[in-house]
Amino acid sequence: MKNFTHRYFYYPGCSLEGTAKEYDISTRSLMAALEIELTDIPDWNCCGASAAAAQGELLSLALPALNLAKAEAAAQASKSTAAWDILSPCSACYLNLKRAEAETARNPALRARVNAVLAEKDLQYKGGVQSRHLLDVLAKDIGASRVGHAVTNPLSGLQVAPYYGCQCLRPYAVFDDPEIPGTMNPLIRAAGAHVFPWNLSARCCGAAHMNTHPEVGISLVTDILKAAKGADLLVTVCPMCQINLEAYQNRASRLAEEDLHISVLYLPQLLGLAAGIAEEKLGLALNLAAEKDFRFETINEPI
Repeated sequence: MKNFTHRYFYYPGCSLEGTAKEYDISTRSLMAALEIELTDIPDWNCCGASAAAAQGELLSLALPALNLAKAEAAAQASKSTAAWDILSPCSACYLNLKRAEAETARNPALRARVNAVLAEKDLQYKGGVQSRHLLDVLAKDIGASRVGHAVTNPLSGLQVAPYYGCQCLRPYAVFDDPEIPGTMNPLIRAAGAHVFPWNLSARCCGAAHMNTHPEVGISLVTDILKAAKGADLLVTVCPMCQINLEAYQNRASRLAEEDLHISVLYLPQLLGLAAGIAEEKLGLALNLAAEKDFRFETINEPI
């Protein structure tokens, strides 16, 4: 890896192997184009998502801690003097791993309980690796300047509305302001696009309420899509946000009695397009809305 003191273990999580494959494909392609090395956590397991918490606190911490311990063991085995962080594109995965990291650091007794569970796998988590979100790494470690140097196809004229959602910002405000986030703005500008001015970039999309309380979820999505009118596309960094904002546009349009259709891309898809990465290497065919709503062949034409 070139010019970096950190190396990254990669934790895709379950969604990126299923409904959000395009997020995984585009993340790997973009990082390769930026000459950033990703090493998959050996034999990684589910972080517990939201289901583990319903079964108990210990399980909800032990599952993500198991991934932290696997990464820590792999880092030690590598005998590298460079620091290792865990890069997670999925906001829910990042949050679960970050919570296990933070809670076990804060509470030694809790760490002992978690490690008692991990001992069944001959593992122990000592706090030697930390959870990082993809956006954190892109914004803070790589930076807009390096992204800009990789741009061969500037997205001139595009108005891009950055959408962060909740879980990459809250409750751990480690790399951005949870109320007025801005880490995507320099990256979007580095791609040659304009940042669409709006104030719902950190508003909840409804998350799993789309299944449990759909009237709440669709109302939240409708508000977000209405606020994004005038933008050419939405860009997000969360699989749950992406599917909610993308898959329910017909229902939101009926509720609002206006057309709210808009393309919803993942941030590495947007940056990958600017870097000249082929569409198939960004998984664009897997997006539900992009093909019918967004004309990639005209992205360089002024609006």
